[in-house]
Amino acid sequence: MRFPASPHGATGAGHRPTTPPEQQPPAPPTVRTTALRLGTALAGALPAVLLRLTGTHPAPVPSMLLYGLGVLSAALLLMWAAETARADISGPLALALLAFIAVLPEYAVDLYFGYAAGSRPEYAAYAAANMTGANRLLVGVGWPLVALAGYLAARRNPGTPTGISLRPHRRIDVAFLGAAALVAFVLPLTRQISWTVGLVLIAWYAYYLFRIGRCAEDDEEELVGVPARLATLPPARRRPTTVAVFVVAAAVVFACAEPFADALVEAGSALGIDRFLLVQWLAPLASEAPELIVAVVFAWRLRGDDGLGALLSSKVNQWTLLIGCLPLAYTAGGGGFALPLVERQVDEVLLTAAQTLLAVVLLLDLRFAPWKAGLLLALFVAQFALPGENARLVITWIYLALAAALLLTRRRRHLPATAAALLGRIPGDPH
Repeated sequence: MRFPASPHGATGAGHRPTTPPEQQPPAPPTVRTTALRLGTALAGALPAVLLRLTGTHPAPVPSMLLYGLGVLSAALLLMWAAETARADISGPLALALLAFIAVLPEYAVDLYFGYAAGSRPEYAAYAAANMTGANRLLVGVGWPLVALAGYLAARRNPGTPTGISLRPHRRIDVAFLGAAALVAFVLPLTRQISWTVGLVLIAWYAYYLFRIGRCAEDDEEELVGVPARLATLPPARRRPTTVAVFVVAAAVVFACAEPFADALVEAGSALGIDRFLLVQWLAPLASEAPELIVAVVFAWRLRGDDGLGALLSSKVNQWTLLIGCLPLAYTAGGGGFALPLVERQVDEVLLTAAQTLLAVVLLLDLRFAPWKAGLLLALFVAQFALPGENARLVITWIYLALAAALLLTRRRRHLPATAAALLGRIPGDPH
């Protein structure tokens, strides 16, 4: 995950206060509390690991719940290890890499669907469903939750603006996400995710890492919770501990990904629920939950830039690297060189691309006001409220119309600065 330090001189809920004692980060938890939290996460993963090692196959619904708990526990362990690693690795490049590590459970589940689709064509729909669900949850629910936490935190601190202000270097994330959003419109037009587009998106993510790596960051991050305690260990103990947590969490992820994905599909049939919806919303919710919780906590502590920046970085890597890897997984599983998209998946990808484009336009001024969060949340909820298969297309056009209308306002003056961020220059804060 990506939790950089406070902005240099920025104002609003995005900045980290430095003087009021009541706003300072809490002391690290005790050793006993840290051990209890780590032990609880490991205990949550244990039943799923035992099921996999023994080859036991419970009924679909219990299997879904147990393996889902394993994925959730692994995501929590990965998040803690990634944050602890910040004590030994610094800079925006390391933060972007850690943002990728934190969402490995999402990658594992979705790439399994892509791989399985090579021999089981019906799984191609689940790969697209899982990818679009994760991306829309991140923007439609995650970003508004961070904004709400920041708003409530600002209300309890009189004189603090209620909007989140992002630091100038966040323009890199916004710029790369915007370009990827435009490329993504090729997918519904061609009704497939081809190797060509996949390689372009993977290369784009690699260039993103290069650009982030050249961005300096002076402030140090304030760790909280389990990572804060682990970071106090001497380097000779901290580094092996961090590696051990990474290895255990990764092993749990790869042990749970396949049975969890299969259990979701089977549970849909057993419960009479649309399997597509379970794959699209339940799996991403399990893998994204720890990241969402921590982002909200940062915003609650008047560190809205940190919280929203974490989710923005995750959105960049999921909308580039994750999509780019799907056709590779499909080919490795015995499929062709392009993952096919049928009618429903075409609509879902188009809707997700439109949501991404509107989100980028809203962040062009590096501000995330409460009304923007409300707009994204309302449109996300509307897709469930509107009946009929045409609802997705209606909401897609609403996203695109709003993006176009907002670009006709003063936001278009931020386009040159955003384009400059792609080429190696980060203009100063425009406000």
